[in-house]
Amino acid sequence: MATASFMPAKAGPFARGAALPVAMLLLVMLMVVPIPAFLLDVFFIVNIIISLAVLMVALNAQKPLDFSAFPTVLLFATLFRLALNVASTRVVLVHGHEGEAAAGHVIEAFGTFLIGGDYVVGLFVFAILIIINLIVVTKGAGRVSEVSARFTLDALPGKQMAIDADLNAGLITPDEARARRMDTATEADFYGSMDGSSKFVKGDAVAGLLILAVNIVGGLILGVVSHGMGVKDAAQTYVLLAIGDALVAQLPGLMLSIAAASIVTRVTSSHDLAGQIGSQFGSFKTWAPVAAILALLGVMPGMPHFIILPMAAAAGYAAYRLKKAADRPAPAPVEAPPEPADLSKIGWDEVTDASQVMLDIGYGLVPLVDERKGSPLMGRITGVRRQLSKELGFVVPQVRVRDDIGLSPYTYRILIGGVVVGEDQVSPDEMLALDTGQAVGRLSGKPAKDPTFGLDAVWIAPADADAATGAGYLVVDPGTVIATHLNQQLLQNASDLLGPDEVQALLDGLKERAGQLVAALCPQPVPLTVLTQVLRGLLAEGVPLKEFRRIAAAIAVAAGRTLDADELIELIRPELGALIVQKLCGVREPLRVMTLEGHLEALLGQAVRSDPQRRHTIEPDLGRRISDAMQRAAAPLIAEAKPFALVVQPAIRVAMRKLTKSILPDTPVMSFFEVPEDKSVEVIAVIGAPEAPPALGQQQQALAA
Repeated sequence: MATASFMPAKAGPFARGAALPVAMLLLVMLMVVPIPAFLLDVFFIVNIIISLAVLMVALNAQKPLDFSAFPTVLLFATLFRLALNVASTRVVLVHGHEGEAAAGHVIEAFGTFLIGGDYVVGLFVFAILIIINLIVVTKGAGRVSEVSARFTLDALPGKQMAIDADLNAGLITPDEARARRMDTATEADFYGSMDGSSKFVKGDAVAGLLILAVNIVGGLILGVVSHGMGVKDAAQTYVLLAIGDALVAQLPGLMLSIAAASIVTRVTSSHDLAGQIGSQFGSFKTWAPVAAILALLGVMPGMPHFIILPMAAAAGYAAYRLKKAADRPAPAPVEAPPEPADLSKIGWDEVTDASQVMLDIGYGLVPLVDERKGSPLMGRITGVRRQLSKELGFVVPQVRVRDDIGLSPYTYRILIGGVVVGEDQVSPDEMLALDTGQAVGRLSGKPAKDPTFGLDAVWIAPADADAATGAGYLVVDPGTVIATHLNQQLLQNASDLLGPDEVQALLDGLKERAGQLVAALCPQPVPLTVLTQVLRGLLAEGVPLKEFRRIAAAIAVAAGRTLDADELIELIRPELGALIVQKLCGVREPLRVMTLEGHLEALLGQAVRSDPQRRHTIEPDLGRRISDAMQRAAAPLIAEAKPFALVVQPAIRVAMRKLTKSILPDTPVMSFFEVPEDKSVEVIAVIGAPEAPPALGQQQQALAA
């Protein structure tokens, strides 16, 4: 029993794989080996069946790619029909003198029944079929195929860029992007193949005409010379058989031409061709004018009233039924009664939330995400995610917006990884006027503070927005206020958005461009977890991952010295100094820097080197003095929006970063080695205690605490 059930499973793929080679061998045999008339009849019927099946598949396809194998099927069907032409020509010329049934009953039926046994009529019928196939259907389908192939290939780069943009914006998953790329490539290949396949159909029609001429001329010569027949008898026999043979081949060829034309002229739709045409013609506005015009023609003198008037009545009845169907209200969907909930069960979805970034809003802010009002906030959130994804170098997770009845009506709350990172209030029906330092006069409204930059602001009525703008205020809508605040929090907490899955996606993208680099980096010698810690550390200090290839190359080199994440960060930062500096100044601008007084820097260095646990902490009182001095020195630059950096010795960079993170979070702390050698530097302040420093031993004890 086991053997019996096992054998078909093994034989099935073999049989399917052997079918095509056997069919090709059969085509060659039809062209070379003589076959009896009975087999010729069978093959003619099979040819008609194949043509009908291809036509039905083409008509039922909802989009051209649903029949992506059509170019290959068209090639084999054409070869099969031409092989039959060769076989039938041999039978007609060899046995045609024996009578009309010598070439098989199919050719006899087409030659006697369809054209009434008159070969002159048959010539005209065949000529008309050739004109329809060659001049009308095939030529039109070939032109459509050529234009479709050209436009599809021209649009291919734009489609690929659109897929990449959607993927980077987080609108689609990598699997969906891969499927869309495959569909796009298949579509280009399909239309390119159809452009060439249209030549098969045209060549087949021309070949049918030439084969008919060969059969007629060859039959007349053989009948008169070899078989002693009269010219009239030879013409009656051989011409009739030749025309029957041509019609047998031409009718399936015409069906394949119609199938090719219907495929290349199809527009993608959710219906098949019949359903698409029916849905577009199924309007009473189409048939009512038709009925009126037919009725007008039917009452005119001399017209066949008994034919036109019934047709007008039928069109009018169709218009009436379509109008009645259009006015009938759509039936309400029948909903199944909900199953009673089992209150004893608790699902995981009740206690967990897979969303990494959430925006909770009070019920008063629900109109900002209402689809009926255009969802202004959702569009801005998508724009924020797209821009941040480009800046940071990885896809920012989707933001889940939900209403929270526990919040005040006009309050919103931003959560990243379940932690509240921002919260404020907005007025959904007003505009926020920000005083950027250039405003003149005061506005009447509700005073507020901008949640992102801390600027003084006023909530005003929308009608006063133009006046506020003229007075020098920056006026924004509540959706922009929330989106800007969200943008700031996502940027400041970018390291919390990056996990192993995102890092693996970065590696997969880099593998397509630098496969050897990825192979030399992860998972050996750098595990994915360590690589994730390193990249999160860079993001925490404002280093984007846009140039991931450069970052990966630096990590691969540094991994030969250590696999500690903190040490790796310090080792690769000098290689990334240019990326950090370009965010602070232009190519021709000097880098504005703040440094520490030499003696103070040396003392801090000694304290850090004497800390075996690498806590990198500074004595609180000294740290406060350094922070106050830095804030005083940075105040003029912050007021003028001029970025700068704090440059210190490599040994104390981490300690100074921890110190300045709370007071100057946007100021990068760099070591001397991270500043490019060819970059000019402008020292704007030297931080150091003005009074005499305490004894060396006292400072070391204080700094090492």
